[in-house]
Amino acid sequence: MGDRWHVEVDRGVCIGSGMCVNHAPDGFALDTARQSRPRTTETAADERILAAAEECPVEAITITLVDGGEPVFPPDEE
Repeated sequence: MGDRWHVEVDRGVCIGSGMCVNHAPDGFALDTARQSRPRTTETAADERILAAAEECPVEAITITLVDGGEPVFPPDEE
């Protein structure tokens, strides 16, 4: 069984560029205020969701492992 991710969007940082929706339309949506939100907060690991987080111009998307909470994106810089 693959990893499960917890996906969050910091709505205080999100500028509504829509890049996340372009990269992962099944993973993100823009609300009426043009703020991004994950379609579900827990999902199977998905390269499109990771690409959306990596391409977010303001890094408003965080991804952590459901089991253990280790960061997937942004990576933990030690």
